[in-house]
Amino acid sequence: MNGSIRVEELFSSRGRVKILKLIIERGEINITQLIKETGLNHKVVSKHLKYLIDAGIIEEVRFNRMRIYRPNWINPKVRYLEELLRNL
Repeated sequence: MNGSIRVEELFSSRGRVKILKLIIERGEINITQLIKETGLNHKVVSKHLKYLIDAGIIEEVRFNRMRIYRPNWINPKVRYLEELLRNL
């Protein structure tokens, strides 16, 4: 996908929106917390995380075996998404 996303695709899934909103609100979060707070299963959360990483919206940081997900603030679209999600 290389950072090119369509708004319709990004917001086409409630689960993806929940995940994105949590990541932007928290700044950093791991997959276990995402699963607990969204109520989605591991496979679904992983799929949405991959989509968001491929789109350049979030980034994955590894600390040994732990993976932390956080907004990719270098991408200017993330600031717009933050503002939009804050008003939902």
